Amino acid sequence: MGARVSIQTADFDLSQEVAALRIGDGRVGAVCSFIGTVRDLQPVSGSGGGAPTGKILSMELEHYPGMTEHAIESMIDEAHRRFDILAARVVHRVGLLQPLDQIVLVAVASAHRGESFRACEFLMDYLKTQAPFWKKEQTALGANWVDARAADDAALAKWGIEARNT
Repeated sequence: MGARVSIQTADFDLSQEVAALRIGDGRVGAVCSFIGTVRDLQPVSGSGGGAPTGKILSMELEHYPGMTEHAIESMIDEAHRRFDILAARVVHRVGLLQPLDQIVLVAVASAHRGESFRACEFLMDYLKTQAPFWKKEQTALGANWVDARAADDAALAKWGIEARNT
């Protein structure tokens, strides 16, 4: 299998990513995936996705090359320790994105679906709070950097990992 982590400006294709994850491994009985996209409405701060406050015109994601890949590789290593998985792949886009664009893909392969589901959710919760990305949303009211949300820290806490992002 190829690289476990890709940080890129280009879009990704789910079918190609899943095929690469499974290729040549007859043990794979399940592949679970998550794709995050750019919403076109900004949720009320702290509401966990409540009433919209403004239309998102664009989103810009920045990262620190090398550090980001290393952090995500460590997350995948932790998923392998916690779950009986065969492979995992994380693709995260950076740069300028538009509403409805794909941002992130997490795909996990295992012999059985339960392990893939749990590992995929674990990796997404981990990524939301611990991956070194900086996100700026542009609305009609101007640009603002997106702060971590308490709900994201709480999601990670269910895995026994304490985050101090909010």
